[in-house]
Amino acid sequence: MSEALSQPAGDIAEDKAPGQTETSGQVSDRVPRVSIGLPVYNGENFLEQALDSLLAQTFGDFELIISDNGSTDRTQQICRNYAARDNRIRYFRNETNRGASWNFNNVFSLARGEYFKWAAHDDVCAPEFLEVCVSVLDREPEVVLCYGWTQMVDLEGRELENMYPTPKISNMDSSRPYQRFHGAIFPDHWCFEVFGLIRRAVLRQTALIANYAGSDRVLLADLTLQGRFHEVPARLFFNRNHPSRSIQKHSVYTVAVWYDPKTKIRVTFPYWRYLWEYGRAVAHSELDGQERVRCYAQLFLWMGQYAKQLAADFRRAGMTLLLVISPKTGELISRVVHEGPHVLFGPRNRVQGEKSKRKA
Repeated sequence: MSEALSQPAGDIAEDKAPGQTETSGQVSDRVPRVSIGLPVYNGENFLEQALDSLLAQTFGDFELIISDNGSTDRTQQICRNYAARDNRIRYFRNETNRGASWNFNNVFSLARGEYFKWAAHDDVCAPEFLEVCVSVLDREPEVVLCYGWTQMVDLEGRELENMYPTPKISNMDSSRPYQRFHGAIFPDHWCFEVFGLIRRAVLRQTALIANYAGSDRVLLADLTLQGRFHEVPARLFFNRNHPSRSIQKHSVYTVAVWYDPKTKIRVTFPYWRYLWEYGRAVAHSELDGQERVRCYAQLFLWMGQYAKQLAADFRRAGMTLLLVISPKTGELISRVVHEGPHVLFGPRNRVQGEKSKRKA
């Protein structure tokens, strides 16, 4: 957990942050059942489609909190126009881009509803999304998060052939926390569930979205320790795949800049960070002794499966430091690692060898 997010979400002041301006209709004193938080930065391409899908929900007792991270495109104009037409919208604009992590957590800190949902500016929800998920959470108090099937769509909103391009998260409905925890940390799955409907009181006890790669994955693992997930067998969420999304532009080693633009750290250990944060989640949970031990056992299994990635963290860190200390040597070693030892005998090296022979 980062320094900035070391306190529970409930300790964050439920008021707009310094440097924010708010535009909204008359905010009712009555607390809505659901709060939807939509963090955005330069989202003009898809924002209107996302807003239309949220405002068209068959369950209407919600507030829509938009936090604009200093967008420089038409995002501000779009949000103000929508806020003027629907008083369920609360629009906040930041003076500068404070990063995705801060923005995701900011919309949560402003939420008032019993249930909370994050929304993305480039995704679309089915009209019945909230109605179905609210019904489940109302009916099953032991469920902490409810979500539906995810359909991937392309830039134009056309459905892609593979509904899930990677394995789905599993064991989420188990009554045993360690089995749910296992399902959250194995295998490499997308984290669509983070856009489900979550009990706000439970989410408040987590670290939310921290400023490191994969913090959404750690958040889901943390939530599995607190209760069951419920998957609705219907396509309720449409996730848009396009070149501008963060997972297309960044690797696990560079995405920290997306979470926090002020990040200057060039050496990172993302998989070791996963391990550390998973362990912290278990340590801070309210599980009994036996269940806690079973969860720790899953981490040993995880270390075995991800041994190559853990080792790669050290190799990557070493190469990064070497490039800083000696760029030419670092570049040569990097080529040897990626292209093979034959690069040592390339034209440049042969010329140097011939010169050495002539001198002899």
